[in-house]
Amino acid sequence: MTQQAVRSERDSNWAGNYRYGAPELRRPESVEELQAIVRSASSIQALGSGHSFNAIADCAEIQVSLERMPPVLDVDEQSMTVTVGGGSNYGTLAVALAERGLALASLASLPHISVAGAIATATHGSGDGNANLAAAVVRLVLVDGTGEVRTASRADTPDFAGYVVGLGALGIVTEVTLAIEPSFTVAQHVYRDVEWAQVLADYGAVTGRAYSVSLFTDWSGDTVGQVWFKQRVGDGRTTDFPAGLLGGYAATEAVHPLPGVEAVNCTQQLGVPGLWQDRLPHFRMEFMPSAGEEIQSEYLVDRVHAVAAINALRGLSGVITPLLQVAEIRSVAADDLWLSTAGGRDSVAFHFTWFRDQAAVEDVVKIVEAALAPFGARPHWGKVFDSEAAALAPLYPHFGDFKALAGRLDPDGKFRNDFLRRVVFAE
Repeated sequence: MTQQAVRSERDSNWAGNYRYGAPELRRPESVEELQAIVRSASSIQALGSGHSFNAIADCAEIQVSLERMPPVLDVDEQSMTVTVGGGSNYGTLAVALAERGLALASLASLPHISVAGAIATATHGSGDGNANLAAAVVRLVLVDGTGEVRTASRADTPDFAGYVVGLGALGIVTEVTLAIEPSFTVAQHVYRDVEWAQVLADYGAVTGRAYSVSLFTDWSGDTVGQVWFKQRVGDGRTTDFPAGLLGGYAATEAVHPLPGVEAVNCTQQLGVPGLWQDRLPHFRMEFMPSAGEEIQSEYLVDRVHAVAAINALRGLSGVITPLLQVAEIRSVAADDLWLSTAGGRDSVAFHFTWFRDQAAVEDVVKIVEAALAPFGARPHWGKVFDSEAAALAPLYPHFGDFKALAGRLDPDGKFRNDFLRRVVFAE
C-alpha cells in the first residue's frame, strides 16, 4: 500500500472538522520499530482513535498509529490492575475485564476511544466520587523524544503526576496499567423535563443521587431536557426513582440525548440492571453514536461554582442554543495529576456538542470562555477552545513543572506541534 493511500484512510478526525496535515502515517509493529521511527523524526505525534476535535494529534512530519502493535492484556488480580497496549480502546478492554468478573470504576460516554488518548487529554466519565479516567493509571510505558523506553509508576516515579495527562508532549505511550475492581451492576433511569429551579435548589443532591449523573440541556427554557441517573446497585445510595422527580417525569421508553434521534445505539435504560460496561457509557460499543457531524467543547470549573456557572450559561442561551445540538453537565472528582482538568478540585464539567460549523463554534467558545472565566474554567484538552498558554498557566499550579518535564523527556521538541506550542509552550 502506498503512503498516500495509507494517509487517505485517516486523513481527518472522527468528526471531520479537522484534517490532519502530517504527510505520513506510520503503523509500527513493535516497540523497536517505534523507537526507530521516533529517532528518525523531527516532528512526530501519536494518533489514537481520532476523537479529538482539535490539532493535538497532528504534526509536521509523521503521525503514528499503534493499531498494529502486538496486543497487550495482562490482568493481575493480586494487585487488582490491568495492563493494556497504548492502542487499546475502552470498549474492548471493558469486555475483557467483564469476562473475568472485573471492572473499571468509570467509563466515558463513548467506549470507542483509545485508552492512551483518553488518558493523555484527561477525558472523564461522571460521578461525584469518580475521578477522570487518567486517575486510574498506576504505571505507564512510553517512548520519549530520544527514542528511549521509559517506565513511570505511581509507586516509584517522583514526578509521576506529570506523566499521565501528557497531552502527547512527553512521548508515545505503549503500555498503560490501570487500577481495577470487582465487577458491579448498574441500572439506568432517565427523567425528562426536570425543572431547573428544583435542580439548582440543591444541585449537590441531584448529582449525588446516583453513581453517575448526566444532565442534558440546550440551555433554553425552564427545564432540563433529560437527566440520566446511573445507579450502582447496592452502593448504599437511594434506590427510589419514582414516576415523578424534580418536577419532571420518568421516561417510559428509551431515549437518545439528542431530541428526535432513535435510541437504538444507546445503552439500556428504564431501570433494567446490567453490568457496568453496558450502562456507564451512554452508547453501546457495537454502534457508533453518530456519523460524527459535530464539534465538541468542554469546560470544567470547581464544583463550588456549579450553580453560578450554570446560571451564567443559561444567560447565554440566545448565543449558545442556535448552534447547539445538546449540552451535558457532569461531575468529576478531584485528582492529583498536574494537567488534569479536575486536578486539585472536585469539578463540574460543561460539555457542548455543536453543529459542525467550525467558524461559528470558534466564535461562540470565546463568549462561553469569557462567561466562565470568573470560575477558573479549564478547557478539555482534546476539544475546541480558544484559550492559549498565558491564560491556561495560572489555572494549573504545576504548569511550569510539566514544561520542565517535557524538556527532559523531549529535549529536541519532536512532540511539540503547533497546537502544543500555542496552549503550553508559548513564552
